[in-house]
Amino acid sequence: MTKPIVHTNPYYELLRSERVAEFNQRKARGEIKDGMLRGGDFRGLDLRELDASGLDLRDAYFRGADLRGVDFRNTQLEGASFCQAHISGCFFPAELPATELRLSFDLGIRVRYFSK
Repeated sequence: MTKPIVHTNPYYELLRSERVAEFNQRKARGEIKDGMLRGGDFRGLDLRELDASGLDLRDAYFRGADLRGVDFRNTQLEGASFCQAHISGCFFPAELPATELRLSFDLGIRVRYFSK
């Protein structure tokens, strides 16, 4: 099992310091590259308003994070953990069943994708 990664790139640091608006601006300019946030440690952070579309957040840890209202429909989340995260109002990929999210929220399991 992999441990959460504390990345050493400026985009990850923006999220770790909860500067979501600035992260979104830089993302809109195309500065975020694939894999820069994968496996990241986002535990306990307030990430509301995050533009998650197109991000690779596989294997990320969101324990206790505030993700309310984030649209994850076009985000890679396989292997992420959402234990006790605030996820009301979130959209998730169709391949991620509600049962997986519930198990992740309650038990901290990593979510698995399933084909339709």
